Amino acid sequence: MAGGTLTRRGLTLAAAAAVASSTLVRAREKYGAVVVETRSGRVRLQWDVARAQAEGRSPVLRALGIPYGADTGPRRFQPPLPPAPWSGVLEADAFGPACPQRGGEPNQSEDCLRLNVWTPAQIGRRPVVVYIHGGAYSTGSGSSPLTDGARLSARGDVVVVTVNHRLGPLGYASLARLAAGFEDSGNLGQLDLILSLEWVRDNIAAFGGDPVNVTLVGQSGGGAKIATLMAMPMASGLFHRAVTMSGQQVTASGPLNAARRAEAWLAALGLTPSRADEVRTMPVERLLEAAGATDAILGGSLYFGPVLDGRSLPRHPFWPDAPAQSAAIPMMIGNTREETLAFLGNDPANAGLTWEALPGRLTPAQMRIDIDPAEVGGWYRREHPEMNPDQVLIRATTAARSWRAAVIEAEARAAQGSPAWVYQLDWASRLPNGRTGAYHTSDIPLMLDNVRAEGSGAVGADAQAMADRMSDALLAFARTGDPNHAGLPRWTPYSLARRETMLFDLPPQMADDPRGDERRFFGRIPYVQPGT
Repeated sequence: MAGGTLTRRGLTLAAAAAVASSTLVRAREKYGAVVVETRSGRVRLQWDVARAQAEGRSPVLRALGIPYGADTGPRRFQPPLPPAPWSGVLEADAFGPACPQRGGEPNQSEDCLRLNVWTPAQIGRRPVVVYIHGGAYSTGSGSSPLTDGARLSARGDVVVVTVNHRLGPLGYASLARLAAGFEDSGNLGQLDLILSLEWVRDNIAAFGGDPVNVTLVGQSGGGAKIATLMAMPMASGLFHRAVTMSGQQVTASGPLNAARRAEAWLAALGLTPSRADEVRTMPVERLLEAAGATDAILGGSLYFGPVLDGRSLPRHPFWPDAPAQSAAIPMMIGNTREETLAFLGNDPANAGLTWEALPGRLTPAQMRIDIDPAEVGGWYRREHPEMNPDQVLIRATTAARSWRAAVIEAEARAAQGSPAWVYQLDWASRLPNGRTGAYHTSDIPLMLDNVRAEGSGAVGADAQAMADRMSDALLAFARTGDPNHAGLPRWTPYSLARRETMLFDLPPQMADDPRGDERRFFGRIPYVQPGT
């Protein structure tokens, strides 16, 4: 009897497998490869049928590693150029190289001006979402599983693009004051992004996208790059909405500080400014190694980021006000409630703190403002007796640094009369060591609907429900410039009178001036953007 039961079960499983295999074959026949024409040549897109079936969604087309610019190696430290046209059909079936960088990013090359496209179909005029990766200005790529565009594309019937560009000294070493021929070297990474947006403008219609409905989305350094683009005249008209997630750029690096950093970088290479031209031909590994020299302004390794060069970036991004050129661009500004848990939460030295030990952990490198750590600890102990020292470390460092810049940008937009939609993520994700909180990067898989992707800390039965609310807000924003949808309470833009903020949690709720006491406490101290 038992044997008969197993046999019937085996036959049932075999039949199901045969049906699934037959369905996949029919789907592949229905969803054949598609070739589109771009200004540089033809590109072949493939349907992700098998993955779509596994995820229970409609298939989308994808094209990976498309060149939007020429190889930067032969013209190192020069503005980017469009790619040379190719003959035949580009088999866009693998991610392109990332910019050379320190760390473990695979597949690095100076031929890194590549982008990736996901689209529900090549016919139509859909909203376009361009995601710019984080990693400050020094690491990362557009090929992370967390930023894969397939699910968002299928969910919202949008075209999704991710981008690689030059980073670190290759993208932001400001040599202009030290040697001739490097006039634009401090903002090359930004110029790469502008070239990628020109590619979108000129080619995305062939992929089913609408070139006059482009939303930029970026987390951390990606958000800071977007804030900088909002003040770059060359970027004007290339995007129509902006979403910055835990990434702000109030001020750029000043030209003198940027030159000091470039000179320190040259010194680490054994060069004087008179020999600066040698960086054009040095092994790239040496250039990256020298970037580990000590930053005389910030401490730690050298900071490379956008520079107030008077050329491509003629003003600070959000100081003394919001840039007029971007006043008509709808903007969403977000942060996470425990941002710095991502940086400090994996260090055992930051767990089990006493009140006596806390001031020693509230270092200038973590607070980023000039304030007495003992005063900070005392204020939290008095005003927030429900918090223990471990919690105060995270909340204080979050409030003093990245959140502070988000508040400044939101205030600037409100004062301009072009208020932003502001959110704070409260829903907790889990770090690899088990600590939980709404930490830096935890909104990426929620906003992009990738909670099951490798590297996601969004775990538990509620993860997809949280992603539904956040990704639908992004999709509504990309479509209309307004993030409201049926899964949220009414979301109103940020005003100086009420400081309206969407708290993303389950359930989500609107709040006026959340953490207002922390905002006021740290707002007494001048904020200086790292790098300035």
